[in-house]
Amino acid sequence: MDIIFNCPKCEQELEVDVSGAGTQIECPSCGETIVIPHVGTKGTRTSGADTSGRLPVSPTPGPVNPIALSAAAKVERHLKVPVHDKPAESLITKPLPPLEAAAKESDKKIRVKTIRHTDCMEVGHDKFDEVVSNFLAKVGEHNIINISPMTYTHLDIGTQKLLTDYAIMIVYRG
Repeated sequence: MDIIFNCPKCEQELEVDVSGAGTQIECPSCGETIVIPHVGTKGTRTSGADTSGRLPVSPTPGPVNPIALSAAAKVERHLKVPVHDKPAESLITKPLPPLEAAAKESDKKIRVKTIRHTDCMEVGHDKFDEVVSNFLAKVGEHNIINISPMTYTHLDIGTQKLLTDYAIMIVYRG
């Protein structure tokens, strides 16, 4: 027969054999030293026998569980419940800032550079590819946002004719 009672400090329900009544134990939950109360003390109850004064009624026979009756099932376990002093870690993370706020926090501003083909002509040599490559290398690939080809028409000074030419517009952070 076992005595069932609650720890006076943490209210953890404990179950101890009747032979341990009057002895001191540590509560497995809070570690407080407590005295095991005797059978019939206020706030205790027993398991395994009816102490209410009524006639015992034979229980209905049920299936016998061999594991519950084994010696391993009756081993006394002294379990400790972990106690944490700090609050539990939050599982909900804060949302990321919106793109407008993230753009304001960045120290680099968005800039635009237009490179025209006519500006890259030197003494009959076309240096457009070289100028564009040098600029892209200087800015860095991770800072480039967009590269757009363009065509435009301009008045040639020497021939006084409208000429169609091409250019490239680069949007970057810098």
